[in-house]
Amino acid sequence: MQVLVRDNNVDQALRVLKKKLQREGVFREMRLREAFEKPSVKKARQKSEAISRQRKLARKQLQRDGLLPAPKKKPAV
Repeated sequence: MQVLVRDNNVDQALRVLKKKLQREGVFREMRLREAFEKPSVKKARQKSEAISRQRKLARKQLQRDGLLPAPKKKPAV
């Protein structure tokens, strides 16, 4: 992974790096590996994550088909 520092602006480069790491799921992976997770707990977690992913996909599909209203957008501050 590579982040370019422009005009000696390290703060901006750090923000970009954090966003890339977040998008890749590195922070989540680190949190999960901090302690041992029992196989039964891991299996239950993965199953619940899969269910929530499927629900999210179904909800998005219904919104695209016009059967569910789209989420309300937050007003710009």
